[in-house]
Amino acid sequence: MGKRVQKGFTLIELMIVVAIIGILAAIAIPQYQDYTVKSKLSKVAACAEPIKLAVALYAQQNGSFPTTADDWTGLGLKAAPTATSVCSGYSVTAATGAVVITMTGIKATVIDGLTLTLTPTINSTAVNWVPTTTATDALVLQYFKAS
Repeated sequence: MGKRVQKGFTLIELMIVVAIIGILAAIAIPQYQDYTVKSKLSKVAACAEPIKLAVALYAQQNGSFPTTADDWTGLGLKAAPTATSVCSGYSVTAATGAVVITMTGIKATVIDGLTLTLTPTINSTAVNWVPTTTATDALVLQYFKAS
């Protein structure tokens, strides 16, 4: 009798391939979501940079932090910063110079609507910024190394 030649894959082989793809997807999707959140947090940090620079320059030129909250022109900016896809609000606290940014569009119900506060301290050579946040999400705390 002649040999029977197999054409195509058996059902069990196809099921094994589908199971492997399912396992890989179960691992990859949460990691991808974490990377997406981290990239959005880097955008939040970038939103803060021009304001931090303006507050630091003001403090070095005047020897103190601004006495009026949200005095954008007094800080040397043309106008208040505009909202972005990840930063919905900005403010500068009077007397302390703390920059407060309201986060949005990052991770619904966990991070959105919460704030990042960057508080400056002046030493003899530089202005150092200490981040704190109202968010309790581990990615935010890890990214900004806040407590």
